Amino acid sequence: MAEMETMDDFSRELENSLRVLKEGDLVNCIVTGVSESEVSVDFNYMAPGIIRALDYSGDPRFSIKNDVKVGDEITAAVLRSDDGRGNVLLSRRQAVEELAWADFKKMLDDETVVEVKIAEAVKGGVVTYLNGVRAFIPASQLALDYVEDLTTFVGQTVPARVITADADKRRLVLSSRDVLKERREAERASFVSNIQPGLVTEGTVQSLQPYGAFVSLGNGVDGLVHISQISSTKRLKHPSDELEVGQTVKVKVTAIKDGRISLSIKALAESDAPVEAVEEEKVEIPKSEELTTSLAGLLSGFKLN
Repeated sequence: MAEMETMDDFSRELENSLRVLKEGDLVNCIVTGVSESEVSVDFNYMAPGIIRALDYSGDPRFSIKNDVKVGDEITAAVLRSDDGRGNVLLSRRQAVEELAWADFKKMLDDETVVEVKIAEAVKGGVVTYLNGVRAFIPASQLALDYVEDLTTFVGQTVPARVITADADKRRLVLSSRDVLKERREAERASFVSNIQPGLVTEGTVQSLQPYGAFVSLGNGVDGLVHISQISSTKRLKHPSDELEVGQTVKVKVTAIKDGRISLSIKALAESDAPVEAVEEEKVEIPKSEELTTSLAGLLSGFKLN
């Protein structure tokens, strides 16, 4: 039986060695050698395979000496059946890209969130690499707010989602802003769900109006302390007689009605109620369209920045 298996193995090796290679064919290889400029591979063919450093990876962070090891199993694409030295010229980079585009299409359809590291800043956005393929994040899709200096993001790892995956044009575009927006709104939803009448917490005075003070409770949620609810010892002509913008104040939630959160400082003067931090619960982030619908209902009764 062992002899039969040996003959079968020999037959397969002979068949592989005689097969005709065409440009673009994908072959499975085992790394047999690594130098400063190229990688040698064995792929059961009559001639050895060579992958030049520039054809191994498109990622500028790639190091042929540090990232490639003898014995690595890889897939490569045929560039030329003869490089002029009797070797088959292969490209791992091309093979990775060919195989990756199907994954990118699935990521696009599934709205998959990935973590990517920004490699460089270019005109109109930044460049990163996803599964070894160059991807572009437009400046408008990089953050929640306008980014004046794109170079500050180089080296940072950001969450992102595929928004364009055009295999024919080799165009891969990502968005970090979409993911960040969903996460922020999920945090707000969690935060708001923990605000109830009777809650005593701290906030920051955001603005002063003749009728009262708007106090930020965090995560873009504001409440109003009516002028009559600021002081328990004197009648104020204007909130600025007692408060100033940026001041941290202890407040009590007295009511949530008609899209407004009513707060009181005065109500705390006669009690020693401890400050209760508004905690954020971890919530499962749904897809964009589901999140928008649920938040519309959840936040309809609150004043948000």
